[in-house]
Amino acid sequence: MKKILMKGTEVIAEAAIQAGCKFFFGYPITPQNEIPEYMSKRLPEVGGIYLQAESELGASNMILGAGAAGVRVMTSSSSPGVSLMSEAISYMAGQEVPAVIVNVMRAGPGLGGILPGQSDYDQAVCGIGHGDFHNIVLAPGSLQEVADMMGKAFDLAEKYRNPVLVICDGVIGQIMEAVTIPEGNDKAANDPSEWAVGYMDKRGGRSVVIKSLILDPAALEEHNKKLDEKWRRITANEQMCEKYMTEDAKFVITAYGTPSRISRSVVNNLRAEGMKIGLIRPIVVNPFPYDAYESLLPVCRHILDVEMSMGQMIRDVKAGVKFQIPVSFFGRCGGFCPGEQEIEDECRRLYAETA
Repeated sequence: MKKILMKGTEVIAEAAIQAGCKFFFGYPITPQNEIPEYMSKRLPEVGGIYLQAESELGASNMILGAGAAGVRVMTSSSSPGVSLMSEAISYMAGQEVPAVIVNVMRAGPGLGGILPGQSDYDQAVCGIGHGDFHNIVLAPGSLQEVADMMGKAFDLAEKYRNPVLVICDGVIGQIMEAVTIPEGNDKAANDPSEWAVGYMDKRGGRSVVIKSLILDPAALEEHNKKLDEKWRRITANEQMCEKYMTEDAKFVITAYGTPSRISRSVVNNLRAEGMKIGLIRPIVVNPFPYDAYESLLPVCRHILDVEMSMGQMIRDVKAGVKFQIPVSFFGRCGGFCPGEQEIEDECRRLYAETA
């Protein structure tokens, strides 16, 4: 398969189609507008349906309905739009409905600005909506990884019957890179005829009711215990991260998305100066790869968390290293990206203190 030069938002859309997504419901918001635009043209070409909802509230409930019917469905939005979807995402988790939600993050809070940010980390990994539930959250760091992970997102959603979020900052959404889009990755990970509505013929006329309203407290407690046990399986099986030059690193940068790309260059530059420095990058941020972070001990003596926010992932990083070593933070927000030189300067300062 040949490589094609594409924008990040277009990669998201085409990779989703190749993964078997035939239904897209959404509402426009910068900086992800090219996703619905692309879907509006491509889905009819492959026998799918694109529909612009009246709002993010409408779109999220539409994907709830389509997911309950057992089809591969997706929506996309950006920060404040995803906030409006929180209630429906909680319903999806409670009803065990698979769906993929893409958030091309912008700077916040509130309407904030249309420039890139990563301040939706807490929103994504802490559940978004009300109730005891968890989202699986993927955080690709390159457009090729975006292309590869969209199929994984749909597979995970179906395998565990759980909402899956794909979060990427606006830089990942707007840059262009040469990518190879995996073709035909549309095999269902879970037979929908066993659980979804609309398969009465295959079940001998037996209907299925999918709901999250459970008024009997004993039944609701049992349901929540079932969801918790499922999350334990997800945590055991789906952690994913990349470690770069960490084997002998006494100082490690951690970052995801665009800051991880910049931090890799920082590691290369400072390694050339003789510093024992590495990078650890979570690819699946929920469940967080705590085991990989713990494996940095006891060689690593200090971690620098780099984000395009005021520091939301640092809580998980500290827990990952069992609070045994210092974890510092360097970030930019408001739409600014941490620069290579300023990250290097911070690393040199902290590295000298660590030594």
